[in-house]
Amino acid sequence: MSKIYNLITEDLNTPLELEFEDNSVLIELCGIRDQNLIFLEDKLAIQITRRGNKLSFSGNLEDRQKAADILKSIYSSLEEGRSLDGNDIIDFVLTSLKMTDFSLKEKNHENSFNDFNLKTKKKLISPRNINQKDFIRNLINYDLTFGIGPAGTGKTYVAIAVAVSMFLKGQVDKVILTRPAVEAGEKLGFLPGDIKDKIDPYMQPLYDALNDFLPVKQVSKMLEDKKIEIIPLAFMRGRTLSNSFIILDEGQNTTSNQMKMFLTRLGRNSKAAVTGDLTQIDLPKGIVSGLYEATKILNKLNDIGFVYFTSKDVVRHNLVQKIVNAYDSRSC
Repeated sequence: MSKIYNLITEDLNTPLELEFEDNSVLIELCGIRDQNLIFLEDKLAIQITRRGNKLSFSGNLEDRQKAADILKSIYSSLEEGRSLDGNDIIDFVLTSLKMTDFSLKEKNHENSFNDFNLKTKKKLISPRNINQKDFIRNLINYDLTFGIGPAGTGKTYVAIAVAVSMFLKGQVDKVILTRPAVEAGEKLGFLPGDIKDKIDPYMQPLYDALNDFLPVKQVSKMLEDKKIEIIPLAFMRGRTLSNSFIILDEGQNTTSNQMKMFLTRLGRNSKAAVTGDLTQIDLPKGIVSGLYEATKILNKLNDIGFVYFTSKDVVRHNLVQKIVNAYDSRSC
């Protein structure tokens, strides 16, 4: 845990200093070539100097204290094993700065995020915004939840994190991940190999998420033991899935019949999540998206959860949010 080395609240000529006990966590906090510190300096018009395991803050009293508080909070998150990678820390800074303008009620609402932490073998996952928090809450409280919104909002990532967390707690016996094998605008032709070799390219994003939460050897063992199944949607017909957490990814690329087939696979003591982006439908012209149709048919059922993400919820690279907004503006 970070500790305050020298706290000055009135003397502008004496900098505020923080000392951090774990230098490896501090290096991650500062970023490559201290890019995270430089970003915070620019946002608050202050100066941060790093000497060994100490950070020194100069500038406006209020702003340097704000910077110190933000960095201590991020350091604590990293120290606890929370998932903060790459641009995540910059997003954390931006969110923290925005929170200074929130009402007390909204601050308390944001602070309640800790109630929705998800523990996996490799990371402690925390919701990054209100919609992610609501998505986690719906996934826990409802047997069927839809997460709909643009790319980069963490829909599938969060759903898989919930599934893994519930599996590790013994709340489900199996995690089943599926998506329609629809090519995104280009024909790949026949792929070589057996059925696994043919479908793996479509399923790779699901493998990536699993490997983020569980050791590679454990993922391989669970796949071998059928505790995790990653299968194309076409293979779901005729099955009844009990005591499982089932996730349908890329739901916008299902047909009406496929979506109905998936939703009726739900067995006893199971939960299902459907994620998708209605702005990225790759179906042939004239075919209605099963996800779009499901939102119209099922939105009045009280025991189904719906969470709609927007471009403001994008948690990938900061540029992704600008790209999503640019495309949305063009379609208006």
